[in-house]
Amino acid sequence: MKKVKIDKEKCIGCGLCVTIAEKAFKLSDEGKAEVLVVETEEESKVQEAIESCPVGAITEVEEPF
Repeated sequence: MKKVKIDKEKCIGCGLCVTIAEKAFKLSDEGKAEVLVVETEEESKVQEAIESCPVGAITEVEEPF
């Protein structure tokens, strides 16, 4: 199982991830991206957001069982 993470140190709050996958990401009160629940039908949009992040702040990591 993979989990999407945001590196708050790298995030510049541009909002591109929210624009691409609005059901999976939101901007916090601090202006940084946050991950919401990633639904199966959103996976391709989430992958596009990961690839489009200008600072590489979004990653997918394997979750141990």
